[in-house]
This record gives sequence, C-alpha cells and structure tokens, in this order.
Amino acid sequence: MKKNVTILVGLSLFFLLHYNKVNAQTEPMYSQYMFNMVNINPAYAGSRSVPSLTTLFRKQWVGIPGAPQTTSLSLDMPLNDDKVGLGIQILDDRLGVERTTGAQLNYAYRVHISEKGVLAMGIRAGLLNYRANYSEVSTLTENDPAFYQNVSGLLPTAGAGVYYMTDKFYAGLSVPSLLQTKLIDQQHTSVSSKVSNLHFFATMGYVLTLSEDIKLKPSVLVKSVSGAPIQLDFNSNIWLQDKISFGLSYRTGDAVVGMVEWQLNDQLRFGYDYDHTISNLNPYNQGTHEIMLRYEFGSARTSYVSPRYF
Repeated sequence: MKKNVTILVGLSLFFLLHYNKVNAQTEPMYSQYMFNMVNINPAYAGSRSVPSLTTLFRKQWVGIPGAPQTTSLSLDMPLNDDKVGLGIQILDDRLGVERTTGAQLNYAYRVHISEKGVLAMGIRAGLLNYRANYSEVSTLTENDPAFYQNVSGLLPTAGAGVYYMTDKFYAGLSVPSLLQTKLIDQQHTSVSSKVSNLHFFATMGYVLTLSEDIKLKPSVLVKSVSGAPIQLDFNSNIWLQDKISFGLSYRTGDAVVGMVEWQLNDQLRFGYDYDHTISNLNPYNQGTHEIMLRYEFGSARTSYVSPRYF
C-alpha cells in the first residue's frame, strides 16, 4: 500500500487600503477544493466526462462582523470526444464593506498520454466587478476623507494550470490569478503581472482500495505566495460503498476541518464541512461552514478518466 500525505495551503489575506488605491481581492478559500477543482485550476474543466453543475457556499469565521463569505456556481463540460473542456464560473465574494462579483471562462485541452492517464492544460479569463462601500465604515474622525467616497470598477482576470489524472490519481499545478489589478479611482485601473506576487497552487490525490466497500482518499493542495508562509492542509477522506464519505483536514496554524460527502445517486452529490478555528481568532468566532451541491447531467461513474472521488 502506498503511503500518501495530504497537503493544502490556504492563506486568508485581507485588503490593504492606502489613500485612494484599492487592491483587488485575493483568492477565495475552499475546504472542499478536492471535489470541484475548477475553482483553483482551469485545466480541471471537463475532467468528469459529463456536464457538471456545482454550487458552493462558504461562510467563514461566524460571529465576526464582515468576515469572508463566498458563493460560487460553476458549470463545466467535455467536448470533442473529451479532448476539450469548457467551463464557466460565477463568483460572489464578500469581505467587510468590499464585494467582488463576476464570471470567469475556463478552457482546457486534454491529451490521453496513457491507457488511463489524461494530461490537461488550461487557461482562464474573466471580468470581476469590485465594489467597496467605504461610506459604511464607522470612523473615529467624522467625515474622514479616506472613507468618504465609495469605489467600484471592473477588473480583468486571467489564470492558467496543468492537470494530470487517472482513475486513482491526480496532480495539478496552477496560478488562478496571473494579473494583479488595482483600482486607482473610479475611472482608472492598474493591471500588472509579477511572478513574485503570484499565488501558486499544487494539488495531488490518490485513491487506496482497502476493501470492496471501503476506499481511502488522501489529497494534497499547497498554496504559496511570496512574502507569506506556506500553509498546509492535511486531508483524508474515507468512502463507504461509494455512497458516503467522511473526511478530516488539518490546516496548519488555522483550522481543523471535518467534512461529509453524500452521493445521493449517480447524478447528485451533497457535501458539508465545518472548520474549527485554532488560530488566535478562535475566541472570537464560531467556526466556518461550507456547503456544496453538485449535479451531473449523466453518469460519470464508469468513466476511467473521471473517478467519482475527485
């Protein structure tokens, strides 16, 4: 039996306000990333061999006013005999008085490099509407000019990734956001791209068959960005009769996560996880809740390039 270790990096970064300059939002965090990786890697699009519709809602640090809250809806599908994957993701991400909404298109080109192995290369492009209602902020100084005017604008996005999978293994590397976008004011947007500022994601997972009815799936995600420590999330899920899964994660310095996945039938899956905070924020919040619902327009259970565990 092969030994597998699960790794995840999740960095929850906040925005920096400096005079009139506003930075766009960083990448949203997902604890159930392993069941819909199109959120972090465009090369995942179409990997399940049938059209797949997934919605996810995450409410982070319950009890802290203005804590992050993310809702996403994604649809991806294979085309041209599984050689191409297309997908669209709609995002609504909130943090305090800031809100980012928009859509991103994903394209993946897939190559069968072995009997059961597929390598995909993907790109992403989109447009986000960023809004910051600074007039709602309570300040010590009345009519503080730094918070007098609300800010909003459209921000372009781009990303890229590679993804390899078989029926029991997957590995991927991605940069979900290649662009660093910044609102100077209502009429001006700054767009740049520096390697030193990019967020890198590395993922890996494996399915171990313990018996006919029991399967163990450790998985890996590493998120790295310059100037911040790498944060790891060790995850493992156990599947019972291919119907229900129980999982446990440890995100270094941040949270312990418990999750359950329920495959109601060949098309419909429900997932829930609870993050118990172990950082210095622990006394001030009641944890994090994340709900996932996925519907597949067809059955991907028998496809050798789309294991149901991923």
